[in-house]
Amino acid sequence: MKRNVQVLLLLFLGVGLLHISLLTDLYLRYVRPGLRPALIASGVLLIVLGAVSAARDGFPFNRPRTDGHDHHDGHGHDHAGGPKVAWLLYVPALTILFLAPPALGSYTAARDEAAAPKAPSSSSSSGESLFPALPDTGVVPMSLNDFSARAVWDTDRTLKGHTVRLTGFVTPSGHGTWYVSRLVISCCAADAQVRKVRVHGAPAPPADAWVTVTGTWHPTGKVGTDDASPALDATAVRRVPEPKDPYHDLG
Repeated sequence: MKRNVQVLLLLFLGVGLLHISLLTDLYLRYVRPGLRPALIASGVLLIVLGAVSAARDGFPFNRPRTDGHDHHDGHGHDHAGGPKVAWLLYVPALTILFLAPPALGSYTAARDEAAAPKAPSSSSSSGESLFPALPDTGVVPMSLNDFSARAVWDTDRTLKGHTVRLTGFVTPSGHGTWYVSRLVISCCAADAQVRKVRVHGAPAPPADAWVTVTGTWHPTGKVGTDDASPALDATAVRRVPEPKDPYHDLG
């Protein structure tokens, strides 16, 4: 039985990886888009290994042992089957295949400290600003990563006087305050970092609701230091569908 568990586990995991990476976009809840080919290759490899093991061992038909050994001990117990707890290994494999766990959301964002984006490398020799100027007309769509970096490190205050649009999920805080949030990843959900922008001037939508917030920069703390934090004075908040890729990619 132990060998059969190994074979089925390889096959289930392989099929599960191919299911989420070829037939759906669920893989984006686990890894960045650029890792899709690696997931497909891993799924194919696991299925091949499972098929080879099955053919070698005669699975699903157990071939009789021909080594002449009796696998019963003197007390009449059979130890050939291996521990029955091995069946629990099917749980993660079947989860990938049949269940669609949600992407990380407000539960994670509320419990993790928002990591301040790194400041761009200084260009003191040329005298150029650390951040490029924003367009002078219309509402400027921005990622939470870009907005947060400017709000914390942009001593030239390029956000001032501009109306911006941010999209993310709602993370409630205490006393009616809330944040529009996004998780950024460099490889997979396990290394996710939180980006949160506090929203002023609008009531909090339900937790984990995806929203687009339009507003202007609300300076908080001394820009260019760790005392600064990203915040927005909202002029409009609109509910939007969850995007196909819920994470930002740090690259």
